[in-house]
Amino acid sequence: MRFISWNVNGFRACLKKGFEDFFASADADIFCLQETKLQEDQAEFMPEGYFRYLSCAEKKGYSGTAVYTKTEPRSVTYGIDGKYNDEGRVITCEFEDLYFVCCYVPNAQEGLKRIDYRMQFEDDMRGYLSALDRQKPVIYTGDLNVAHNEIDLKNPKSNMGNAGFSDQERGKMTELLSAGFADSFRRLYPDKTGAYSWWSYRFNARKNNAGWRIDYFIVSERLMPKVKDSLIFSDIEGSDHCPVGLVL
Repeated sequence: MRFISWNVNGFRACLKKGFEDFFASADADIFCLQETKLQEDQAEFMPEGYFRYLSCAEKKGYSGTAVYTKTEPRSVTYGIDGKYNDEGRVITCEFEDLYFVCCYVPNAQEGLKRIDYRMQFEDDMRGYLSALDRQKPVIYTGDLNVAHNEIDLKNPKSNMGNAGFSDQERGKMTELLSAGFADSFRRLYPDKTGAYSWWSYRFNARKNNAGWRIDYFIVSERLMPKVKDSLIFSDIEGSDHCPVGLVL
């Protein structure tokens, strides 16, 4: 099975930048999006052979997630136990053998203004994923808005304590991975440097590969033996993020 996740930073804009070509060539069993920034009546992309599920923020032009899947899920839920639906951040699809969770984790914002909200979200998500994992294996993917370790961003020293690389956020990722989950990319490529999924639009960051790896495929530990590859499509443009992938 092949899975793709992409923070498109505005789906309607990304559609004008070659999205459909990549979607077709990827031929994913499940393809999920974050930061769609649209309402349901604006979601025109509906490829043949896929079921589509959207979670849209109440605030227009903000946040939002989407899942396209070839196999119809047994069930689809939104948010975390009924929370966080207002920002359209979480879609969970239940299949026969696993749960697939698409997530756009809240940004802690400049000066860590939203760090308390972020910490509560992380705790709620970890508890939620652990509860799902007790039933069947989990794939948790999306823009998780944290570079876990220094190897996961180009300039760790100058970004120490900033949103996405604060001790608090990195600590929550450590807690999640200690709760029976694995960062599939880093497990397969523990020493690979220069592997990033997001670049600032400023300072020619992408051209200079001054990026961050903040998009992940996290899997239940017992799924790792089935992971054939974990991918970063750094050559695919159309957003300030690139797609990431998982092959089981």
